[in-house]
Amino acid sequence: MTDVTVIHLGMTALVLAAKLSAPMLLTALFVGFAISLFQSVTQLQEQTISFVPKAVAVGTAIVLCGRWMLHEMTAFTTALYGQIPSFLSHGG
Repeated sequence: MTDVTVIHLGMTALVLAAKLSAPMLLTALFVGFAISLFQSVTQLQEQTISFVPKAVAVGTAIVLCGRWMLHEMTAFTTALYGQIPSFLSHGG
């Protein structure tokens, strides 16, 4: 296995990690922004108000995107297992 192959695998894994975490991160970002905006408009400065809506929204994002996330992880792993013979045939 060459260094280019290792870098490519690492980059592919990082891109997959970014794709899989994006729905939860973006959901938490938008819900946090909306709650922050609501708190500034109403002048409620309680820090614990944002936790429950964010947790519910992120949980909902996981439920809605879970099937797609599982499919992406399975496809990546299957492709990686399929490439093992080519990794071994190149020697090193």
